[in-house]
Amino acid sequence: MKSLGVVLLQGNPAVAQSLSASLSEKFRSVRCVGSLEELRNSVAKHRAEVVILDIENTSIQAVQELSREFPRACIVCTHRLADEQMWMAALDAGAADVCPSFDTPGILNAALRNVAGSRSAVA
Repeated sequence: MKSLGVVLLQGNPAVAQSLSASLSEKFRSVRCVGSLEELRNSVAKHRAEVVILDIENTSIQAVQELSREFPRACIVCTHRLADEQMWMAALDAGAADVCPSFDTPGILNAALRNVAGSRSAVA
């Protein structure tokens, strides 16, 4: 299924590297960026279908803005600390899913599941 592109913004470089390596097996391109501005530019330029965003290093407002700006992109938020209020706020803001940042298989499955669901809803 290497037809999709991902843009990844993570606060921890080790997590970003691990996720990037795993995601590159399933997605045509994985771009790691260092800021929200770079993320926006990369999603627009490369028409990425998936955004993986460290929710602890950005704001719920940023998730809302990304969701409005890129309505076809699947946003998967990651976190390292369990916080149900943060999870619910991210989902309410437009995230398709929220996963622990160390759960690489969960993040991969969330991205694939939600992109597949959004594509079948459009068809």
